[in-house]
Amino acid sequence: MRLMRRCPEDGRYTLKQTCPRCGKQTLPAHPPRFSPVDRMVKYRIISRRGRAC
Repeated sequence: MRLMRRCPEDGRYTLKQTCPRCGKQTLPAHPPRFSPVDRMVKYRIISRRGRAC
């Protein structure tokens, strides 16, 4: 199964690794999966905020 990808430059959706319009690398259009038993969520939140507990 292939997921949709999105070009950060022009916002175009595609299934390819590179954008057919501008040739830049595409990113996954979907957020990462969430798990209620994820032990590392605390560290991801801290790194996203840029500060310590």
